[in-house]
Amino acid sequence: MSDATLYFEDVVEGSVFMSPGRTVTEADIVAFAGVSGDFNPIHLDAETAASNRYGQRVAHGLLGLSIATGLLDRIGVFGTSMVAMLQIDSWRFLAPIFIGETVRLELTILSTRLTASGTTGIVVRQLRLLGRDDKVLQEGTITVMIACRNPAQLAEAVD
Repeated sequence: MSDATLYFEDVVEGSVFMSPGRTVTEADIVAFAGVSGDFNPIHLDAETAASNRYGQRVAHGLLGLSIATGLLDRIGVFGTSMVAMLQIDSWRFLAPIFIGETVRLELTILSTRLTASGTTGIVVRQLRLLGRDDKVLQEGTITVMIACRNPAQLAEAVD
């Protein structure tokens, strides 16, 4: 975890950050079902799920994505500099997430560019939700807009 917020000027392409772990619980799955309205038996019915291809209940795919964004916040590098999430691209669900799975998030900075306003920058980040033995469970890119620490100074450096 980082102890400092990164502003646009601080972000370095290729930087990699790792979150602490988080164990997915039955309570997480039940709460997500309530929020999303997705009560599919593969998530909530142990007997039905026992006969599926995984032999047990699995977390909702979007619960995995939600946990990934929570772990991203726990990394802390964009805590106060975040302006907006702009898009999610090519999100892939590669393996199931089971109750009791401890997951971590690997964040890699893919690219950066200053916006026309000069007060913010666009950062493309690859996220990989990792399970046991660093198996990639989900991955994709999330593009965000973050604030510049000192826009006037940055504008001078660009001129």
